Amino acid sequence: MDCWQEVNGDIIIDLPGDFDIKANLGYLERNKNECMFEVENEIITRVIVVGDTRTLVQIHVNKRNQMIVQFLKDSRPLRQSDREEVVRYIREWFDFDRDLTPFYEMAKADPLLKGPIQEFSGLRLIGVPDLFEALCWGILGQQINLAFAYTLKRQFVEKFGDSIEWNGKKYWIFPSFEQIAKLTPEDLTDIKMTFKKSEYIIGIAQLMVSGELSKEKLLRMGSLNEAEKSLVKIRGIGPWTANYVLMRCLRYTSAFPIDDVGLHNAIKHLTGSDKKPVREELFNLSLRWEKWQAYATFYLWRVLY
Repeated sequence: MDCWQEVNGDIIIDLPGDFDIKANLGYLERNKNECMFEVENEIITRVIVVGDTRTLVQIHVNKRNQMIVQFLKDSRPLRQSDREEVVRYIREWFDFDRDLTPFYEMAKADPLLKGPIQEFSGLRLIGVPDLFEALCWGILGQQINLAFAYTLKRQFVEKFGDSIEWNGKKYWIFPSFEQIAKLTPEDLTDIKMTFKKSEYIIGIAQLMVSGELSKEKLLRMGSLNEAEKSLVKIRGIGPWTANYVLMRCLRYTSAFPIDDVGLHNAIKHLTGSDKKPVREELFNLSLRWEKWQAYATFYLWRVLY
């Protein structure tokens, strides 16, 4: 929790030397239907929830490669420990505490990755720190295109989430698992997802309420394989969703969503092939990218938009 300070009520976070805000904003702005934050003039506005405290922040990077976090609407947490949690959330969101030197060294010599790491140098694997949000996003995105997944997420958040209003705009808070656990699939019929997906999301919320499922429990398992096994036992979570969550929430850099359509399309695009890569080819790539499969996947996704 070092490398940050407070000046006149703002938080200033020192950034890794290889961080490039433009590369990360390029990812964050990939879909105009995003409802969890807004990016305008290189400034990110979003709500960060810390325990019972909801803070509305604006985030930008100055010329000295420092991230400035400003609290809006008198939402600056009074307790130092809560402000530390806001910093922790942002550091986790952008994966600031990871040394990417080994990834870049490996990728420079890799025929598929050398182009993307040049073009998007400074991009971090942007996460979804909240487990329930990551699981919902994984389930909503199953077997549909990305644009429709964003539409479903917006419908879900605007129907069941809360918001903070500022300057005539609403900034949304993802629905809590406690709230969703009380619903029935019929309560979700306004949202254009399948009945099964509604059942899956409610089932996951109920597992989280009972304490059977939590981010802490999954992290305590200490290995990607154990966490993946635990996730795929849950109704509605297959290997793709599990690896999506292992990548973006639990931060396993070896997570590899081998069946991901975006990954297949990026490989097709970069190799000029008209066929999707076969499983053996993908498995061989994952060996080549050992320990960095999640970052390799993230950079390849970035090629597509």
